[in-house]
Amino acid sequence: MENTQEQKRNKLFIILAGIFITNALLAEMIGVKIFSAESTLGLEPAHFNILGFTMDFNLTAGAVIWPVVFITTDLINEYFGKPGVKRISYFTASLIAYAFVVIFITIRLSPADFWVTVKDGNGNDFNMDFAFGKIFGQGQRIIIGSLTAFLLGQLVDVFVFQQLRKVTGSKKLWLRATG
Repeated sequence: MENTQEQKRNKLFIILAGIFITNALLAEMIGVKIFSAESTLGLEPAHFNILGFTMDFNLTAGAVIWPVVFITTDLINEYFGKPGVKRISYFTASLIAYAFVVIFITIRLSPADFWVTVKDGNGNDFNMDFAFGKIFGQGQRIIIGSLTAFLLGQLVDVFVFQQLRKVTGSKKLWLRATG
């Protein structure tokens, strides 16, 4: 059976939406880990002095995969326009909010006795329930700001992309995605 152009278009949207949603959710979940970019690359901390503050390149782990979200946004924008990006962005924000509600509920579930205290790699007692709550609970404090930043970032991205498209026409996708 031959695929129609509309079927191919729908498949493309589903694939791009899946990549977009998966990476946005993952970025929110792993975003609670702060890592040192310098140490990861085997470099000494930068220790920039800016306005009296010592600054290093400490980043949220979510920063590693947010570029995938924004590139996917630009591809959705290219093929499905502003309505496609807005639809998937609002849907994804709703899924992220839902995920955090589920995490909030699971943090409050009573843990099984055998799961609470386990041994770490050195044989020391380790409270898994405490760790679970600390790790996943961090995102709870910033969820409204994070969702707001996500939606604003998406809307600004789609606006800039559309403005660059007016200038470049259907050519130079690389410029629009980079811009």
